[in-house]
Amino acid sequence: MKKEVNTVMNNRLSCEEFCSLYGEIKDSLYRYALYRLGNPADAEDAVSDAVLAAWRGIEGLKDVSAFSAWLFAILRNTCNSGIKRIISEREKIEKAGRDTSAMSENSDCEPGLLSKELSEALDILSDDEREIVILSVVAGLSSKEISDMTGLTAGSVRSKLSRSLTKMREFLS
Repeated sequence: MKKEVNTVMNNRLSCEEFCSLYGEIKDSLYRYALYRLGNPADAEDAVSDAVLAAWRGIEGLKDVSAFSAWLFAILRNTCNSGIKRIISEREKIEKAGRDTSAMSENSDCEPGLLSKELSEALDILSDDEREIVILSVVAGLSSKEISDMTGLTAGSVRSKLSRSLTKMREFLS
């Protein structure tokens, strides 16, 4: 009890105390993020981002007994940002589909066919795979730039991009 009182008075948690408090709620944090974002990878990323932000901003915690609510508030903001990002990506995909549809009108194939097939091929991918493909192929970003945005290593981005494009090719064959 004395250690807890000192922690509150000093307004600082040790790494061990932080980890212990996090360990008590980590499953609930993940379930919340999964419910909000609908994708396990996005949920894991959101929890990781929130925990990192909490550790960096630990001075903002006024009372250790409020740790859980405080961390959930950070996670809520992280999820909201993730949802905005997902909506923005979907808008870019829709715009890319409209652009592709316009291009297909000038080709020998049936108008809109390429856009529909491309959309269906993208739909077979997970959200993070789709994001990587769109960022690479549509936005023209390098694996390093995508790495900086997603938190994955550049090698992981290249690997996921290659696997995703293979899935799409197999689907379109």
